[in-house]
Amino acid sequence: MTKSLLAKYNIAAPRYTSYPTVPNWQIPGPGQEEWLLEVKKTYQEQGIINLYIHLPYCEQLCTYCGCNKRITKNHAVERPYIESVLKEWAMYVAALGEKSVIRELHLGGGTPTFFSPENLSFLVEGILHQAKLAPDHSFSFEAHPNSTTYEHLRTLRSSGFNRISIGVQDFGQDIMLLINRKQTTAEIYRVVEQSRELGYESINFDLIFGLPRQKIDHILTNIEHLQKLRPERIAFYSYAHVPWKSPSQRAYDETDLPRGDQKRELYETGKRFLEEMGYEEIGFDHFALPQDELLIASKAKRLHRNFMGYTPHDTRLNLALGVSAIGDSWGAYVQNEKKIEPYRERVENGELPLIKGYLLTKDEQIIRRHILNIMCKESTCWLNPEVQCADLFAGLERLKEMEADGLLQIDGHCLKVLPAGRPFLRNICLAFDQHYWKHEVGAGRFSEVV
Repeated sequence: MTKSLLAKYNIAAPRYTSYPTVPNWQIPGPGQEEWLLEVKKTYQEQGIINLYIHLPYCEQLCTYCGCNKRITKNHAVERPYIESVLKEWAMYVAALGEKSVIRELHLGGGTPTFFSPENLSFLVEGILHQAKLAPDHSFSFEAHPNSTTYEHLRTLRSSGFNRISIGVQDFGQDIMLLINRKQTTAEIYRVVEQSRELGYESINFDLIFGLPRQKIDHILTNIEHLQKLRPERIAFYSYAHVPWKSPSQRAYDETDLPRGDQKRELYETGKRFLEEMGYEEIGFDHFALPQDELLIASKAKRLHRNFMGYTPHDTRLNLALGVSAIGDSWGAYVQNEKKIEPYRERVENGELPLIKGYLLTKDEQIIRRHILNIMCKESTCWLNPEVQCADLFAGLERLKEMEADGLLQIDGHCLKVLPAGRPFLRNICLAFDQHYWKHEVGAGRFSEVV
């Protein structure tokens, strides 16, 4: 990547885990009845769901984090929160009128392992009691090495979990101290060793580039540990500096943040060594070993992307439980209450705790598909009139300059991202985002692309 291209295209833009993006959603959005109609319609089409459960509690604030969380050491909050989640789930079960078939179940946060193994077992058993499992089902959870015990791993494995995502971020203790994340290298090794001993099939590491005071030496140290541990997947994320959204990110001096070509060099260094180790890049910011199903799906052009990241399955109905959780029926999005007290109060009153959302028009669904194609397959085509609309052609017009810069190629009715364009996937998708161009928003709302 040349410095001139980086300077030109390193702008603030969405990550496109959805289209339209969350800032364009409406308050209050679809009502409960309208949302449940969308849920039932999509379920009837595919007969399968993904389920995400947000567990928001953490004992300590990691200052880099942009997730919705509640900091507390009071573990008496666990069971009441879980009971509310199960009541929310029961509303969906009643609406669907049958035990729905679950393909993927993911516990996110917050810190899921803030909750005791007993309470996590109570939660999962309560979910599965009112569900069936798809033959190719997969259960995963996010693990903080500091709070993930052997009993957590054993309990969740016995409940059917086969994937674990470990929040490593960086192995450098100096950086961990700066961002207030208490975990040791020994704890990371322990969690990996115990997970493999218990039969977890896939281990993912979350690593971040662009953290405050992070240098090439940190990336090289990370690579040394990866050579020893060899997780099946690596999510190598760009640090998203959004202090207007996450005030805790003001805990360190912004001059400590690597920016521009300095930040990109961190990624390119990591990428080079990962590829030498046998990992292959997927989409953007993701890597996997050849035997991992994510890479297999990518090569077969079956890769999909949702709010949980890249996935091997294009599951249209993604239900989400818990505070701030986001549901997706393909034709609609909804988000739950962001604060725990109103979330629990509304659930206890027998209503889904929806606060915002969006119903997609036909044209928006067309653009959503093209954006997903670009993010997952690095190409998209529009020969069929059913996947054409005015927004598509307006976006293609905006891409002429990027085509001239050698980032993509438009040939007839197909667009293909070229190798030089991979770091700028978000920019390419941005060209089709009519909401962005209508309101001309970016800085102060989204993080930088690189």
